[in-house]
Amino acid sequence: MAKRSAQRKSKSKQSDDVVQLTHPERVYWDDAGITKQDLAYYYRDVWDWIAPHVVRRPLALLRCPDGASGQCFFQKHAHATFNQGHIQRVRDGKEEIIFIEDLSGLIALAQAGVLEVHVWGSTIDSIDTCDRLVFDLDPGPGVAWADVITAARELRTRLAKMKLESFVKTTGGKGFHVVVPLVGTDWDTAKDFAHQLAVAMEEDAPDRYVSNMAKSKRKGRIFVDYLRNARGATAVVAYSTRARPAAPVSTPIDWSEVTPKLMADKFNLGNVRPRLARLRNDPWKEIGKIKQKLPAL
Repeated sequence: MAKRSAQRKSKSKQSDDVVQLTHPERVYWDDAGITKQDLAYYYRDVWDWIAPHVVRRPLALLRCPDGASGQCFFQKHAHATFNQGHIQRVRDGKEEIIFIEDLSGLIALAQAGVLEVHVWGSTIDSIDTCDRLVFDLDPGPGVAWADVITAARELRTRLAKMKLESFVKTTGGKGFHVVVPLVGTDWDTAKDFAHQLAVAMEEDAPDRYVSNMAKSKRKGRIFVDYLRNARGATAVVAYSTRARPAAPVSTPIDWSEVTPKLMADKFNLGNVRPRLARLRNDPWKEIGKIKQKLPAL
């Protein structure tokens, strides 16, 4: 216990060195009274948990300079207000890709008003190789929460039958992300696999699932969003906050937690840290160690 306490104090001191903000009192979530400083300290405290999922991955950022209730916009390129020493840039043909390498980079994003951090399913070192497949289960109007729970479990079972282990997290919205780690595949293969699986779910239960993104087709059904598995497409990263009321957090969970007792909006900036302190094991501890390839459908 003493060793853990010493490590925590050391980590806190080290983190304080990088939390250098202008206007730290600026409120980012006015309904919850959460400031820029609060966001920076949150990322400092969960850095060990978020780092494996965000470091050296191409980013797309939702910036809300005036807070979650103000105007927000997506950005995939560097901005003049970005700390050039901590937010890295590389060229990808004619495009610019941004990424971070350490806690300082994440704090720099918070400083720039980034309230959501989204990542590609690849790393900056192998941009054309998809190493994480993401299925976004997005319930349409009229879908009961119990049906979303059932959908997540069904998707896991379908993947398991193909010898694919999957991981799950809340999105900070209404559904789940089911994530499949891979040794790596090309983007066309990844998207085609995800598309075929989404179509199969729709064909087997057209009253419950839809693979078409048209909002007119989603009423009473769950959109099995496979479109996040294309080059340049992104999904919100694990442990990122969302620019929504009460500062929800996209939170990795164990499959045993996917029960009707789990509410979609359970996790937020205020309760994720106590949750992590109570956990005996990281639900996503093995996600970077699993070596599996996509089978042919």
